[in-house]
Amino acid sequence: MGISKMDIVGRISYNCDILFRVIEIKEGKNGKVAILYGEDFRLVADAPYEDLVQIDQKERLKKSQQFRSLEEQSLQLFRQDLHLLQEKHEYESTGGYAKTYNYFQIPGKVLHLDGDPVYLNKCLALYERIGIPVTGVHCNEKEMPSKIGQLLDYYRPDILVITGHDAYTKSKGDINDLNAYRHSKHFGLTVREARRKISSLDQLVIFAGACQSHFESLIQAGANFASSPSRVNIHALDPVYIVAKISFTPFMERINVWDVLRNTLTGEKGLGGIETRGILRTGMPKNSGPDHTLS
Repeated sequence: MGISKMDIVGRISYNCDILFRVIEIKEGKNGKVAILYGEDFRLVADAPYEDLVQIDQKERLKKSQQFRSLEEQSLQLFRQDLHLLQEKHEYESTGGYAKTYNYFQIPGKVLHLDGDPVYLNKCLALYERIGIPVTGVHCNEKEMPSKIGQLLDYYRPDILVITGHDAYTKSKGDINDLNAYRHSKHFGLTVREARRKISSLDQLVIFAGACQSHFESLIQAGANFASSPSRVNIHALDPVYIVAKISFTPFMERINVWDVLRNTLTGEKGLGGIETRGILRTGMPKNSGPDHTLS
């Protein structure tokens, strides 16, 4: 049986190191070519049809369990970080007194633009587990620059995530040539358009990029955090861990970049950024209502 659209495959020439979804199969000069999206990495790739092999359910489950284990480890580390943040903030908010003050917290609101609807849903599920107010919008990477202004006006987020799929292709140019990247140029244009609306790096915190994205151009465009300094693949959920740290850090505190990166699945090779102010605000008294805490 042949390989079809939406099948899960591996590339024989790469020893099936990454699982991909087949998004499209088209005729090329030398035969059929498949467009592939990474299952766990925000990577897009082209591959000859003959280089693909379908991955059976057993192997898929094995690789999936490995990633789920890493995701749970990152989530557990984040929970520990958040608990320490809350303890510190509670002590400072109450002046260290024994009396329990009845206060509430408002984490930063997120607008998450994603070029992949499957990844978007995975991220939204994690935002919900963590307790971050979020709006998710599926948008083709090429259409993001023209749509971001209207979306910012409508949703008015504190944090903007611009992500999807990307890839650097050596045969298309030097590592500094934006034309050698699948979507870095579109991500960069989207950041610039967002900064036309809100120029302050603290008023709107921006994460931009995907696998192998042109990190330097995204930071220069105005992103606070971006991928990928070493042009490596980033995990599908890495943007959420970065956003969560920012969202739950009090607005009077500045975030050390390493503190943001250390609990991601990719680390500093795939993610980087600049010193940024937190978003969380505290008020009192607290009335009965939803409590934004980890489940």
